[in-house]
Amino acid sequence: MIGSIRGTVLEREASGEALIEVGGIGYRVLVPLRALQGLDPGKSAFLFTHLHVRDDAMVLYGFFTREERETFEVLLGAAGVGPALALKILSVHTPSALSRAVAEEDLSALTLVPGVGKRTAERLLVELRARLELPAAERQGADGDGGGGGTRADVRQALAGLGYTPEEIREAMTQLPSEGSVDELLRAALRVLAVSR
Repeated sequence: MIGSIRGTVLEREASGEALIEVGGIGYRVLVPLRALQGLDPGKSAFLFTHLHVRDDAMVLYGFFTREERETFEVLLGAAGVGPALALKILSVHTPSALSRAVAEEDLSALTLVPGVGKRTAERLLVELRARLELPAAERQGADGDGGGGGTRADVRQALAGLGYTPEEIREAMTQLPSEGSVDELLRAALRVLAVSR
């Protein structure tokens, strides 16, 4: 089992693959897309890794934090979630954002992941609620309203109502502070979107 890797980044691909040389050997490592910008060719990198073994291949997945790797492994334990989908989820959501989405039963957050529709999102919520071991207070939803939505879900719905695309909404949501009212977060999202358009 390869638990971590430290070496020089030789190249990185937009697909999420990086080539990291360790002791003269180049390892192909798949990383969440959010991590790519931190892997600069020619520079040193350290990643926590998960080696996924199948009948036809061995694939190495890399993460900047232990929490990301643990979340990846939790996702793999959910029914119907393979490494490709788990990596897509972590490309869109940080572990804390994913926990918050599950705690708030925020389907719209999960459907921001490419390839995840409403039915898959509903199944993921059920599976992940137990696997992420959320404290009881978190299961009530960040707003204390017993679930069924939450501040961030309201912000997403407001942005969709204003005509922003799922990709624009996804990008804006990743740049918002972790706390704030709907109005505060919506204003912050609109500022981010105004710059990107």
